[in-house]
Amino acid sequence: MNEPDTPRPTINRFVVVIPAHDEVDTLPGALASVAAAAAEVTADVEVVVVLDACTDGTEAAVPPGVATVVIDSHNVGCARRAGFTGQPVGEDIWFVTTDADSHVPRNWLSAQSMAAATGADAFVGTITPDDWSGWPSGAASSFAETYTNLDGHRHVHGANLGLRSTAYLAAGGFAPLVEHEDVELVSRLMATGVAIAWSAQAPVSTSTRRTGRTPGGFAGALPRLTEPVAP
Repeated sequence: MNEPDTPRPTINRFVVVIPAHDEVDTLPGALASVAAAAAEVTADVEVVVVLDACTDGTEAAVPPGVATVVIDSHNVGCARRAGFTGQPVGEDIWFVTTDADSHVPRNWLSAQSMAAATGADAFVGTITPDDWSGWPSGAASSFAETYTNLDGHRHVHGANLGLRSTAYLAAGGFAPLVEHEDVELVSRLMATGVAIAWSAQAPVSTSTRRTGRTPGGFAGALPRLTEPVAP
C-alpha cells in the first residue's frame, strides 16, 4: 500500500514552492503560516513564490528573503515545476508545495520531517475548508460526510504535498497540467512503489472562495476537491 517502513536520511533542507496567480490579498497570510512552520524545524527552509501571469501586483506581497520565479503560463503544473527547477537534489532535501490561498499549520514541516525519518519518501496530507459562509447550508455537512480526514486517507491536494527531492526527480516532477497536476504526480509515485505517508497529522486550511485559479478545485465543485487516488 506504499506505506513507509524503512528509516531514511534525516531532512536537512526544505524547499517550499507556492504558485501564485493574482494572489496579492491571500499570499501574505500563506507566507506567514509557512514562516511559522519553518520556525518549528531545525532544517534550512527556502521558500519560493512562483508568480504566474500576475497582473494585480502580487510581487509586492513577497517579503525580503523569499525567492521568486516569474513565468507567464497560466498553468499551475508549470508553476509548481518551475519553483523546483534548478534546486539541489539529495536524500536529505525535501520538496514541499502549498497554495497561495492556504494556511499551513505550525507542525506542517515537522510532521513531514518525522514521516521522512520513519521511512516515507512522500507525504500526502489533508485539508480543512476555512469558511463555509456564502455556500449552501448543507455544503459543510456534505463535505464532512465524504471527506476522510484520517491517516490512511487517499485524498491528494497540491496545498499539502511533500516528497524527497530524489523521489521527485525520479518521478519526473510536476507535469504541465492546468489542474490535477498533484493527483497525476502522486499516481506516478504510487506506480513506482514510492513509500508514501497518507497523513492527516498536519491538515492545511484552504480557501472556499468561489472564484478559483484553475478549472477544477473547490470553486468548481466540491466533489472535485475531494477526488481520491485509486490504489
